[in-house]
Amino acid sequence: MSALEDGTIILPPLVVAELISGSETSKERATVGELLQDAPLQATPLAHWFAVGELRRMLRAKGLKVTIPDAHIAQCALDRDALLITRDAIFRHIARHCPLRLAET
Repeated sequence: MSALEDGTIILPPLVVAELISGSETSKERATVGELLQDAPLQATPLAHWFAVGELRRMLRAKGLKVTIPDAHIAQCALDRDALLITRDAIFRHIARHCPLRLAET
């Protein structure tokens, strides 16, 4: 059983869009779509988006420029106190300024 199937991985909604937009062929998009059809998504109520804005503002004040998608992904992990699985270096920089926990990859 995969982590997506057993619910141990929760996806930020923007990650779904990134996976689809990174698919180069219609076959890849269909495969990604099938894989993510029943994937559990992080709820993102208005309070979440306020927190995304605050996180991004705080990071900018510390000299770190973070995109809204990256702030959203980080905030999803912070909201759940979950490990963020990523290879993207920006999240190591973000984790220096907040309690973001990163999984070792």
